[in-house]
Amino acid sequence: MKTYGTVFLNAYTNSPICCPSRAAMWSGLFTHLTESWNNFKGLDPDYVTWMDLMKKHGYHTQKYGKLDYTSGHHSVSNRVEAWTRDVDFLLRQEGRPMVNLTGDRKRVRVMEADWRNTDEAVNWIKEEAINLTQPFVLYLGLNLPHPYPSPYAGENFGSSTFLTSPYWLEKVTYEAIKIPKWSSLSEMHPIDYYSSYTKNCTGEFTKQEVRNIRAFYYAMCAETDAMLGEIISALRDTGLLKKTIVIFTADHGELAMEHRQFYKMSMYEGSSHVPLLVLGPGVKEQQQISNVVSLVDIYPTMLDIARIPVPQNLSGYSLIPLLRGKAENELSPRGPRPSWVLSEFHGCNVNASTYMLRTDKWKYITYSDGHSVLPQLFDLSDDPDELTNVAVKFPVIVHSLDKILRSIVNYPKVSSSVQEYNKRQFISWKQSLGQNYSNVIANLRWHQDWLKEPKKYENAINKWLSQSK
Repeated sequence: MKTYGTVFLNAYTNSPICCPSRAAMWSGLFTHLTESWNNFKGLDPDYVTWMDLMKKHGYHTQKYGKLDYTSGHHSVSNRVEAWTRDVDFLLRQEGRPMVNLTGDRKRVRVMEADWRNTDEAVNWIKEEAINLTQPFVLYLGLNLPHPYPSPYAGENFGSSTFLTSPYWLEKVTYEAIKIPKWSSLSEMHPIDYYSSYTKNCTGEFTKQEVRNIRAFYYAMCAETDAMLGEIISALRDTGLLKKTIVIFTADHGELAMEHRQFYKMSMYEGSSHVPLLVLGPGVKEQQQISNVVSLVDIYPTMLDIARIPVPQNLSGYSLIPLLRGKAENELSPRGPRPSWVLSEFHGCNVNASTYMLRTDKWKYITYSDGHSVLPQLFDLSDDPDELTNVAVKFPVIVHSLDKILRSIVNYPKVSSSVQEYNKRQFISWKQSLGQNYSNVIANLRWHQDWLKEPKKYENAINKWLSQSK
């Protein structure tokens, strides 16, 4: 895709976690507008997505694999951890990240569910798409390179296992793997410390362990790439490739031990930056675009491809002018694309609502009400690994970026709304359990820590519930 199409070098998720990110991609709206606060709270099932509009305008639509943009999904642990993130306690919510080598050099299909969905999509292209008289849009959602569940962590396990086979691992050049630099635990930003602790990453890790986790992650990416290859091959074999636009992206990144973390939920590059590649008729070949873009841009782009009028209330802007190499002045009736992207996070493993504004070289991250937690500012041109917070050094830039951010979203108000929502949801859930509450809450993903001092943690929750705003 990079050779025959366009790659966006600075593409971002609008919320670095599965469901809220996908809600932004399918709605074209920022997270605070759809109130997709966590993995349990996404879009309403009847929300009109870009695919619905394309279907209404005569497209044949087909979906396979992971969708995950509507409310009501994911584990109880996942939602309770999000609701209780303001509680004054610190509990490990994940298994320690680990690797697991499975099968032998002949084992190509490790993530079998993804391969099944890929096969279905390939068969659909070869048997159905080729015979259609109307245009089609096909969506394939893969789970890889998401880590796998870690059953050793008990009944309510997280997903902290990086799993692959020798077939894929042999494609990774171990010597080229960079070991990320870590701050000492005492020097970490307080939000980062909370994230590292809840993700079970504050213990000792050898360099070999870190290198292995990163190698296995890259091997999982290689397996994902092979699935994409199957789709492109099917389009080529059927003669459809020359008249089909292919878009490859992801709902979020995946930290592979950068900043002493795995998983997502962070505004660091490993988590918030996403791949975005486009291939097809009218798309410039071997083009690299450095403009900042984000997943809300998918909605207007899809409508633009289908020549459907784009609603004016969207947060995103069509990528078509950039893909075709057009000048800025030829952009949409809404005016030029902004020079920033917004990402926000309100879910588990982070104990404050987080907002990220990314501009040309700056990344500004602020929390909660904007003053109770120190903000972060990174100069990505000078510090791509985001190791040096220069917020104190550049107060004028912090002020100017904060002003832009506040013009997009009244973030202290949003943070306050999320806190109220979390408390309401928790109270309702607690009441629904009746006398089972103590047993259920003790045996969620944090059970290994909770069961050591259950009364202490229940009391911390009671104290939180009794506090008014």
